[in-house]
Amino acid sequence: MKNILFASWYTDLGGGETALLALAGALDPARCRLHLLVPREGRLAERWRANGWPVHSLAYRGASLYFIPALWARLPVVGRMERLLRDHDIHATHSDYHTLPMLLPAAEWAGVPVLWTCMGWWFRPKPWQRAFFRRPAAAFAHSQAIKNGFLGQPPFMPPERIEVLYPGVDAERFHPGVDGAGIRHEAGIPPDAPVVALVARFQDVKGHEVFQDMARRVVREVPAAYFLVAGENIQTGADSAYKRRILQAAQDDPDLRGRLIYLGFRADVERVLAAADVVVCSSFFESYGLVNVEAMACGRPVVSTNRGGPAETVVHGETGFLTPPGDAGALAFHVVGLLRDPALRARLGAAGRTRVERLFSARANGRQFTRQLEQLLGR
Repeated sequence: MKNILFASWYTDLGGGETALLALAGALDPARCRLHLLVPREGRLAERWRANGWPVHSLAYRGASLYFIPALWARLPVVGRMERLLRDHDIHATHSDYHTLPMLLPAAEWAGVPVLWTCMGWWFRPKPWQRAFFRRPAAAFAHSQAIKNGFLGQPPFMPPERIEVLYPGVDAERFHPGVDGAGIRHEAGIPPDAPVVALVARFQDVKGHEVFQDMARRVVREVPAAYFLVAGENIQTGADSAYKRRILQAAQDDPDLRGRLIYLGFRADVERVLAAADVVVCSSFFESYGLVNVEAMACGRPVVSTNRGGPAETVVHGETGFLTPPGDAGALAFHVVGLLRDPALRARLGAAGRTRVERLFSARANGRQFTRQLEQLLGR
């Protein structure tokens, strides 16, 4: 039995944390005992414990994009991380970006190999960080777009050192048979009304204002349509201000009032997706876009912006449609077409489910991660 420690500076349940839980659930419990390190309690720790896995909390501040490796290696928490690794006989660690500047030196002192995953296209190393990022034993990127953004052009390290590991979806939790009727009833939406959904935290890159603009255009063509928005996971004061602005704009718009319903955080995202006829991703950029994959797993067609990960997961005209970022008119055009054509929705939804089972399931994700982990432990 190998003890594997996963470290996450984020403690809520956004896309990255949901993907981490899905990955952990796909690993063989007879071969791995899974530990979690977080800087504080939160929904991620609660869900981790619910699976019977241990959680360790050490207060620390996540590294910024401009961290200096030699200085972060001197922080007192590095010594505490080293003791944690030794006390719990950890055989390998997996880190996110924000924890890596502390966990890597701690693991090196403890003689424990480190894997890490780059989850964001904006994590491009500064010149003084490049040697640091060559030190981990293995690295993953959640999409080819992320990998390309991290390595730069020309790449600062051999591209084969970073493996693309698409976040997997729990295909047993997200499936076409999920019942969304309860969500419709809770939101006051008639059972047979056309519904369009967005699942995204409040952050300006997510394009909530683009979704609102799209909704105005759609309701002119399909007056019976309703719109559901789920998600919270606010990280900064700027996010809070953005949320207030978006909610106020929806309240002030007579075309959207009563039609556009904000649900807040939902632990049952699969039911929100099941309540929709079409799922939209209005982001200006997505490093991966987990919700698109979750929607396809539920057999729902996706209309998404095409910048970043969605261009790798959604097949235009086969599992959904891709549009340029910020183009509310293009989003509305495809959404209206899908709402008016149940047969097209069914065909694209079925193709999306097949694509997820083949390429983006948690099971496939777990097999790929396990292969890399076993090679690492073997070395």
